Amino acid sequence: MKKLALLLALVTATTACFTGCAKKDGGKQIGVITYAVEAGSAGEEVAKEKGYQYNAVSSQADALMEVNSGTSNAAIIDLLMAGAMIGEGTSYPDLKYTTRLTEEEYGVGCRKDSDLASFINEFFYESYKDGFMLETAKKYGVQETLFEQPEAKYESSSDSDVEKIKKNGKLIVGITDFAPMDYKDSNDEWIGFDADMAKKLGEKLGVKVEFVEIDWDAKIMELNSGNIDVVWNGMTLTDEVKSSMNCSNPYCKNAQVVVEKIKK
Repeated sequence: MKKLALLLALVTATTACFTGCAKKDGGKQIGVITYAVEAGSAGEEVAKEKGYQYNAVSSQADALMEVNSGTSNAAIIDLLMAGAMIGEGTSYPDLKYTTRLTEEEYGVGCRKDSDLASFINEFFYESYKDGFMLETAKKYGVQETLFEQPEAKYESSSDSDVEKIKKNGKLIVGITDFAPMDYKDSNDEWIGFDADMAKKLGEKLGVKVEFVEIDWDAKIMELNSGNIDVVWNGMTLTDEVKSSMNCSNPYCKNAQVVVEKIKK
């Protein structure tokens, strides 16, 4: 009986350690941390991998609201968003990020086998070489995250998405409200690092750019259904994303971080 009791105690302790959800005070467990994460995001993927208890919400902005209001103990969001949205001089001065959970890369997603990814790679190389990418990154404070872009040349396919986009006269870009990558200014216009880069790509294609807010958890379905041409919204290049889309070369470094409320 003593061995059984000891085994049960060890299992309970191991589970608590694995989930990473126990707050401790003097070595005593005093509660369970619930993390707010965006549904379908890299943050949710990390929470699942680590066995964390979490609430899935519609956006990373909502995850921050959960922490600020006390509905969740912490949030897991992108480092780039944390840099823009929390801390002194922001909407959430009482929030801070405490732990860096991952190292990631951002890329642009196109339909499987689409030649648009190749076109974007050439565009990235040109815009990095002529300084436009760096200039735009500095405008939104993400210049330290940029990857140098390798030389790339567009290779068209027989069933060309690029030609279809040119024929339709517009590039439909799937996004969410995610500063500093995509967000609206005081004139209700989409701006941000990704938004400005997408507009520049539209110029290269000779088409208008239309931004469409999507359910991030349904981004692959939105692409495959033809509702959008591209996902361009600080998208982490996860294994699922890379197996489901034709992706561009990575252009930004990112991380998933834990955000908590500052104790006063």
